[in-house]
Amino acid sequence: MTPGEIEAALQAAIAHCDAINCPLNPQQQQILRQVVLESLYKEGLVNSNRQEWQEINPLDELTLEQRQSFLQFVREKERQERPWKVQLMNDWLQERDSGSVQFIRDRFGLSWLNRIEPSHFEKYVEIDDEPPMKLKVGDRIEVSNALWEWVQDEGPCSRQWFVCTVLQVNEVRNGEDIINSCIIRLINTGMEYEIQGIYQWNRYYWRWLQR
Repeated sequence: MTPGEIEAALQAAIAHCDAINCPLNPQQQQILRQVVLESLYKEGLVNSNRQEWQEINPLDELTLEQRQSFLQFVREKERQERPWKVQLMNDWLQERDSGSVQFIRDRFGLSWLNRIEPSHFEKYVEIDDEPPMKLKVGDRIEVSNALWEWVQDEGPCSRQWFVCTVLQVNEVRNGEDIINSCIIRLINTGMEYEIQGIYQWNRYYWRWLQR
């Protein structure tokens, strides 16, 4: 079985429990997922290594319509400078309806929500699109050496990625245009750089840290 097939089967089992009025709480869902995956891996029934099935992108489990609604929700909360995950958690704790993303609570639950990392969004967002999540001070990202030297996709001067910490994020308005920049510090050298157009012309040269 592939990671995607395993996750689909788990979601079907969880949905079946809901249908017969025996819903699993988020903790029970997480335990079920861990036990099943560990058992399949030990029996050699998983068509991938442990790292691969642990790194399933949770957004792959959404339908196209669900994913679009979720990405739009995240973008709106980021524009309002309100952490989207905190908003959902508050809704659930206070039994409030979450509108277009209520399906996350009803169908997927807390265990799914806790699996989401910033890097998961990159698969479904084009370089020219508005990023669902904006950079914040303290975030860890990876930057390409193409920012400061000539590199090729193939050849002796190939692209490399370096982990860094975001120290400062700036926004400059010029009429209707907004230009973003940030200052980063490379983990390996301690050197600091300012990246102009972080969401514009230089978006291709950084990515969220791959955990």
